[in-house]
Amino acid sequence: MTLSSIQWGMIAGGFGLFMFGITSMGDGLKSAAGDKLRDYIDKYTSTTGSAVLIGIIVTILMQSSSASIAITIGLVRAGLMNLTQAAGIVIGANIGTTATSFLISLNIEEYALYFVFLGAILICFIKDRKINYWGYVILGFGLIFYGLNCMGDALAQLKELPAFTKFALSMAENPMLALAAGILLTAVLQSSAATIGVIQKLYQAGAVSFPAALPFVFGANIGTTMTGVLASIGGSLAARRTAGLHTLFNIIGGIIGMLVLVPYTSFCEYLKTAMHLNPMMEIAVANIIFKVATTVIFVPVLEQFTRLITKIIPGEEMHPIDVSTEELDENLISVLPSAAVTRAQQAMMKMVDVVRHNIVRTQQYMNTRDEAAYGKDAIEKGETAIDQFDSKITDYLVKVSRNTKELSTKDIVDIRTGMDTSKNLERLGDLAMNLYEFYSMIFENKESFSDDAIGEINGMYDVMIDMLDDTAEIYMRYSDDLYKTIDEKERLVDRLEYEARNKHFERMANEVCTSAIASSVYCDILGNLERMSDHCMNIAKIAKHAAESE
Repeated sequence: MTLSSIQWGMIAGGFGLFMFGITSMGDGLKSAAGDKLRDYIDKYTSTTGSAVLIGIIVTILMQSSSASIAITIGLVRAGLMNLTQAAGIVIGANIGTTATSFLISLNIEEYALYFVFLGAILICFIKDRKINYWGYVILGFGLIFYGLNCMGDALAQLKELPAFTKFALSMAENPMLALAAGILLTAVLQSSAATIGVIQKLYQAGAVSFPAALPFVFGANIGTTMTGVLASIGGSLAARRTAGLHTLFNIIGGIIGMLVLVPYTSFCEYLKTAMHLNPMMEIAVANIIFKVATTVIFVPVLEQFTRLITKIIPGEEMHPIDVSTEELDENLISVLPSAAVTRAQQAMMKMVDVVRHNIVRTQQYMNTRDEAAYGKDAIEKGETAIDQFDSKITDYLVKVSRNTKELSTKDIVDIRTGMDTSKNLERLGDLAMNLYEFYSMIFENKESFSDDAIGEINGMYDVMIDMLDDTAEIYMRYSDDLYKTIDEKERLVDRLEYEARNKHFERMANEVCTSAIASSVYCDILGNLERMSDHCMNIAKIAKHAAESE
């Protein structure tokens, strides 16, 4: 047997189908579950146990521990989850990721193409989107097994290669070599499930021994942390700490596994005999037991674990903002609904602060180009918080509105005012996100605005931010004078936009403005700022209508 006689095309193609199957199944499950995964994580992680369970479930749905940890990083970054909750999700995600290796070990390869056929039918011939999502799940499921089947015989040929046989024996004699191989392969593939799937096939083919396969699995669990590490580079402190939690947990778990390697290998061999496990199932069961055991070890010391991370990665988050919603007391809704309306107004003021913070960040980003301080990470942090505020305040006010017998006319008006105000504030947040994307597009292409253009944009920003401050005040305490002030500023923004557009066209005609992308999106930026002033004016009109209705 020589290298040229190995069916490398079958290995590469089979592996490609296998990876595509994992991705397709994960994307389908995620879409079928809906777009509220982030909300479910936020809602059901109040205790360590529930956080671990959510980590397991979400990772199974997404078929990726890296994806669920990325969501977790976003929630921690937004202040909607603390590090202890994040730690629970991280260790739960490690258990959830074993689902793929368990599916692989079911050994139903002879039915794989039937699943591919059924999935394709649901995708190509059914118009219902939900059914399409499940079609991708079934298609992906079939491709996982078909890809493995394609790889199987070709991987089995590797054991005939003298060089591979020597390497496999070296891994069996030196478990650290197998551990390193697992880390390296997973870091390259960015998927522990893929690495473990390959080792399952090699073990089934007799190309590697179980004492070599087990450290390889431990290494895969360490190597999968590379995705989080890379994602957190240059990110916020919360992102780095959450990635650090994942990395430290898996490294310590790998060390524990290597320390008990000999007795654990014997235990797994015993299970294989007692439960009549096939080789692929033996590795899947070993992986599941190992990850559950390390989770049981870590759960009691999770708080100490998070404190250790804060010492390893010290510092304080820049620009802290209060995104808590403890004002929204559910008990007040039935006991004293009028007080509940007041609590919702207090939460609305926090939402205003976050919206203002995000708008100012986009202005700072435009002026400084400082991605680390004011870029995507910072903007998404605020945007996540704004969406959460909108959802929670609206849901709370809807619940309050159901107590019609206990509500005064003023309360009913205030509830409607609050709902409308929340939606306008949420839209302001979306427009701020749009502005960041415009600026990012320009900066990525190494373009810039002229000094005059920057001055015009800053002028509109300054007036619009003043308007937002006024609308926060008019929402809480309406006055005709303040309404007139806001109306005048809205007209000023309209005039500034009109003048800036004309000056922009003059600069283009005189070839002063030559940046292609900056020239193209400049009017869009002006339009976004003008629409932001419109939403501020909407809030003022809502407040005016409420005052007149009382």
